[in-house]
Amino acid sequence: MKCIIIDDEPIARKGMKRLVDSRNELELLASFGNAETAEEFLEDNDVDLIFLDIEMPEINGIEFAGRIPRKCLVIFTTAYSEYALDSYEVEAIDYLVKPIDPARFNRAVDKAISYHALLDSASVSAGEPAVGVADHIIVKADRRYVKINLDDIVYIEGLKDYVIIHLPEKRVVTRLTLKGIEEVIPASGFIRVNKSYIVIRDRIDSFDSNDVFIGDTEISIGASYREAVLSSLLGK
Repeated sequence: MKCIIIDDEPIARKGMKRLVDSRNELELLASFGNAETAEEFLEDNDVDLIFLDIEMPEINGIEFAGRIPRKCLVIFTTAYSEYALDSYEVEAIDYLVKPIDPARFNRAVDKAISYHALLDSASVSAGEPAVGVADHIIVKADRRYVKINLDDIVYIEGLKDYVIIHLPEKRVVTRLTLKGIEEVIPASGFIRVNKSYIVIRDRIDSFDSNDVFIGDTEISIGASYREAVLSSLLGK
């Protein structure tokens, strides 16, 4: 994957470069100290993945992420964990808190590589509305119609122009929106926890006021969704 680094701190860029260089799957094209210069580079170069700092002068990372090409994946790098929820608003695939742990970096890169392959394979399928039928839904994925039993869904994720339906043994990618999926699934068993995720109530292992946990997956609860989510989970 072709990637770039955007961070206004030279030491942070150097540290991120060492991490990127440790992964053979990544090709570092350039590093930038500000978003403006990076934006000019993106006009003439294809980039698959951006490691993007949030706290920067002039244009911050959250604002910049909303301006980049839709095909670019974003991993935020930040010293502030409270920005996690903001990352969902601009459909970043992950965020890393400085100082960045190499193991955590590798997990984020593994996810980026996996999602890049998923989105590449899904891009050949034209979007069609999902169909809800009793205990299952039907979506268009990889040029065929796929039947998905509601009981098999672990959680549903929106990313860019796609929806990724996570099942126990695989993921199904379809060109849809989360709103399109919400219209065909029963409201009773599914909970929208933030802009990018719908979770299945019976799959939740634990939760607190900020996150729900499904196996090894931690999903943040959006501020505007928190009251409804907690009320639903606590049966209020």
